[in-house]
Amino acid sequence: MTRHALPDQMIQAPSNQGTHEGYMPGFGNDFETEALPGALPQGMNSPQKCEYGLYGEQLSGTAFTAERPERTWCYRIRPSVKHSHRYEKIDLPYWKSAPHIPEDVISLGQYRWDPVPHTEEGLTWLTGMRTMTTAGDVNTQVGMATHIYLVTESMKDEYFFSADSELLVVPQEGRLRFATELGIIDIEPKEIAILPRGLVYRVEVLEGPARGFVCENYGQKFDLPGRGPIGANCMANPRDFKAPVAAFEDREAPSTLTVKWCGQFHETKIGQSPLDVVAWHGNYAPYKYDLRTYCPVGAILFDHPDPSIFTVLTAPSGQPGTANIDFVLFRERWMVAENTFRPPWYHKNIMSELMGNIYGQYDAKPQGFIPGGVSLHNMMLPHGPDREAFEGASNSNLGPEKLDNTMSFMFETRFPQHLTEFAAKEAPLQDTYIDCWSDLEKKFDGTPGKK
Repeated sequence: MTRHALPDQMIQAPSNQGTHEGYMPGFGNDFETEALPGALPQGMNSPQKCEYGLYGEQLSGTAFTAERPERTWCYRIRPSVKHSHRYEKIDLPYWKSAPHIPEDVISLGQYRWDPVPHTEEGLTWLTGMRTMTTAGDVNTQVGMATHIYLVTESMKDEYFFSADSELLVVPQEGRLRFATELGIIDIEPKEIAILPRGLVYRVEVLEGPARGFVCENYGQKFDLPGRGPIGANCMANPRDFKAPVAAFEDREAPSTLTVKWCGQFHETKIGQSPLDVVAWHGNYAPYKYDLRTYCPVGAILFDHPDPSIFTVLTAPSGQPGTANIDFVLFRERWMVAENTFRPPWYHKNIMSELMGNIYGQYDAKPQGFIPGGVSLHNMMLPHGPDREAFEGASNSNLGPEKLDNTMSFMFETRFPQHLTEFAAKEAPLQDTYIDCWSDLEKKFDGTPGKK
């Protein structure tokens, strides 16, 4: 892979803040961090005059009367209104928002795609986004969209934020840097990043080309699932989520800021970098998370558990027990269940499941579901193991077995996911995927005791 040069470095808080250089541990914590000593007010949020001539400004991710407000106080070189002028609509034709239901596309079905191939075309985070599915309604802030990103070029004096959504980023190839208002997040395969609604950032290529998956969450923000009877340990631990320390740019340069708002894209011209937050405190922040720290749990005697046992993050809906989105991880783990069909069983359910393969081989589909690939099983559409997986699991010696060198995930939603034109007509669709179940045999025998 080619390594790309970085633009000017941001001025970052001292590395001794937090247990990892450049990051502070904890999910949903109330953080405080400053890149210049004394820049963060103490004992109050809005002093009459801030240190260094900074402006105090609040970034709020929930309604003011929310039971647990999520907000961050920022102390910045210019208030955000100086990073916003008249807007003009621009077209990003491959980035779609719900509701988007093309008349000549059939979303009812079981679908699988090979990896979207790299291209010689220069693509940034914005021009390289390719929407695969949409669900719900961005205007009423319910549902989601799923995307593949292809990025070959860093954004230069270009910045972006989404007023519509929170983005969950899952790299599959290459390394990216998210230079955000609140600090720097670097991610690579086997890690994820969570970028809150309204956060301004620039995306740089550390190693390219870069490819991966994005879940665009229109609804309530992602949270850790309740562990219930599992108790205090396992699954994703809050301490393994890392928020960045403060970092800022004081740079005068003609720049563009692009905003995604109600499914449309708008651009404004500004004269400086908007990444000028010198200090901040609060609980509304971006994160990174290393998927290798996820501790799976499962059956240790018999039966295969529901995939909900592998939930990393969940975005709740207004209906208790029913998520707007679940982010589920299938990573390396031991299989030990006795007298049990160990892969996921045949099923159809209310949830629509889009899966992506980060690396390795998925146990229910030994062939065809390759790294970078995507599958979609829409709501109430039956699916399950292909014949090879069924025969292997039905006849194998059920000793302890480790599923190794594997990491796949699922974006699961209660809404039907509608294919975009790109997914149906341009992405490398496996036309024969539905045939993977065609050679399943009738095994019925009415003889009592016959298996």
